[in-house]
Amino acid sequence: MAAGKNAAADILAARGWACVDADMVNRSVLQQMTLQLVELHQPAAARLGLSLLQPDGSLNRAAIARIVFADPEALHAHEALLHPVIDRKLNEFIDSHPDVPVVLNATVLYKTPVINRCSIILFVDAPCVIRFIRARHRDHMSFRQISARFRSQKHIFTKYKNSNADIYRVWNIGSPCALERKIERMLILWNRNGYCGLLQQ
Repeated sequence: MAAGKNAAADILAARGWACVDADMVNRSVLQQMTLQLVELHQPAAARLGLSLLQPDGSLNRAAIARIVFADPEALHAHEALLHPVIDRKLNEFIDSHPDVPVVLNATVLYKTPVINRCSIILFVDAPCVIRFIRARHRDHMSFRQISARFRSQKHIFTKYKNSNADIYRVWNIGSPCALERKIERMLILWNRNGYCGLLQQ
């Protein structure tokens, strides 16, 4: 969270890569499965005094986030419902771009089978303090909410190391230009190793 993965994806998109934002796919699936999610999380919402629907009938994503990031069991049930649909949509995106390298911009890609189609994982990271400041500035979330998100992503790098893809860690601790230079160096390395032609196998 708030490490800079969106900025990294934008840099690659500007160089002709086809990018899909898994967060946007997730939002689409959330709306698509509103009724199932309300049924799943209603008991917890009732205990917390939360409304799962907005006045216009759309899903209250903030309420859902409050529930799932505070309870590992609720998060597991939530993901079991959504991830198969998200995985299918990400695979469809890859298949629809057969002639260009593809970027899957995602935080928890290791939880979906589509990760097996990836040759490279670019793990964008930053120190916790920097990420916290960015998250406060960007999302205006409380300390407790940010801490819950951080806890849910604890040891995430180790989980990616268990995948079959080659993993490259990039520290985003400076300016956007500094991140761009680091990714440029990665692209040179990937091209040298022949990865750009392998990203969709």
